[in-house]
Parts: sequence; C-alpha cells; structure tokens
Amino acid sequence: MVASGYSFEREAGEGIRGVGTACAATKRQADKTIRPHLSKTVMKMSNLKLVVLFLALGLTTVIAAPRGWGDAHITYYGSPNGAGTEGGACGYQNTYKLGYGSMTAALSSRLFQGGKACGGCYQLRCAPNRGRNWCWSYARAIVVTATNLCPQGSHGGWCDYPKSHFDLPMPAFTSLARREGGVAPVWYRKVRCAKRGGVRFTIGGNPWFLMVLIHNVGGAGDVVSVKVKCPYTGWVSAYRNWGCLWTVRTKMTGPLSFTLVTSDGRTLYSMNAVRNGWKFGQTWEGSQFR
Repeated sequence: MVASGYSFEREAGEGIRGVGTACAATKRQADKTIRPHLSKTVMKMSNLKLVVLFLALGLTTVIAAPRGWGDAHITYYGSPNGAGTEGGACGYQNTYKLGYGSMTAALSSRLFQGGKACGGCYQLRCAPNRGRNWCWSYARAIVVTATNLCPQGSHGGWCDYPKSHFDLPMPAFTSLARREGGVAPVWYRKVRCAKRGGVRFTIGGNPWFLMVLIHNVGGAGDVVSVKVKCPYTGWVSAYRNWGCLWTVRTKMTGPLSFTLVTSDGRTLYSMNAVRNGWKFGQTWEGSQFR
C-alpha cells in the first residue's frame, strides 16, 4: 500500500504537468495537498508493518513482575511422561527414584550458578501478557526443584546468558501452559522446599575418599557448605565436586555425621546420620530443616 501511494503521487504529478505552463500554480497547490496526506499514509503503514512484525515474531508485551518476583520464560524437554529428564548436571541419578518426580527444572546458567542452585525450589506462575496467551490460568502456580542445567546454545537461545529461564519436563510445563505454545512468560521466586522425611545421604567414593550425594533437602534446599566427621576425626570440610555431590578427601569409617549450611544461612546438624557398617552405594536418612 505504501508503494501504491507513491505511484499515486507520480501519476498525480504527471497529470498536472501535462496541463502545461498555465496550470503550474495549480500543480504546486496540488503537490502541497497530496504530499502531506502521503506522508501520513506512509507513517501509518510503517507503524502497521511494525505491529505485524512484532506479532509475527511473538514479541508480546509482558506485564512486569511484582515486587519479590523475577521475569523468566519456560520451555519443555523430554517426553510427555517425563522420560529423558531423570538425570542432569546436579548429579541426581534418577529424580523420580529420589522423590522429585516431574516437578523439576533445568535452569539457565544465570540461575544455575555453576551448581550452587541445585536443590533449590522455585515457584512459577504465568505472567499476564497482551499477546497470545498459552497459559491455562494466571492464578495457577507450581513449585519445581532445580535439578539440571539448560546449557548455552540450546534450541531457541532461551537459556543463553543473561536470560533467566526454566526448561521443564513436559508434565510440569503442561500443568501451567498448553504444549503447543512451546514457550510461555512466567514470574518466578525462590521459595522454601517442602520435603518428606529427612535429608538423605547416598555414599559413594572408595576407601580413601567419600563422594556423597546430598538430596531431599528441605528449607532453602540449596546447600552451600558441608562438613563430615567420623568417630576418630573432627569436622572435615567437604568441597562441591559438582552439583549436589560433595567430596571429602579423608578416609573415614564408622558412623558419619554431617553439618549442612543452606543459602539462607541456616545450619543443620545431622549426627550419626550414616550408621556403623555402612557400604558404598547405600542411602541413609538424617534429620531435616524445619
């Protein structure tokens, strides 16, 4: 329509010029009348093109998150029953067997923080927007546990730094939004983890060092410091091997006690959580954050 507008201007000009010199004043008056209208038409059509482009790209306007919440997006991975999402960068061998189920999330690197976020819990709710809405309800919210990393360069670039993003198992995603949408804007905030039973310790390693998977952590959920002791040692600091796997480079036998500190600064003492006679591969349950 913009192009046809310019054609109209040329045709109008040519028609006026054809009248001859006697009509030059009329031509000038016609040009003064036509050009402002054409400028307005071009401007309107340019604005319309921008609107169409934004709609085509899905660049809808999302209402900013309220105080205490952040802005992010969700996508999904794995199969409809959650298969293919059991493991991940936090070291959980099988999130279903460990009790996390499908309400888990792979976090973008900004949120993952090199594994420090593992075990933390986040509440997600769809963010109101002025475009196409794929969410079931703006009032609906879910809580997921961070168990994996959504790496840089993932499909669509949603997990690229510095974006805040949650890649969810499909059952978690479809509890908030329609599958065909593929992606939806959300508000998120960190919340306390509600876990059944005590903190669990799965013992790995070999006779010369321990590698302990710490899971089912309540409260803040994300552990920032671990110490371990046995009957013949004091408290020995462990280091984060990766995710929720903590390593102690000290040979230990007999019952094991643990001190955990979570990201909110709270400390848990779990004395003799692992009983005498333990073996590698076993999982033991201790006390819990309240």
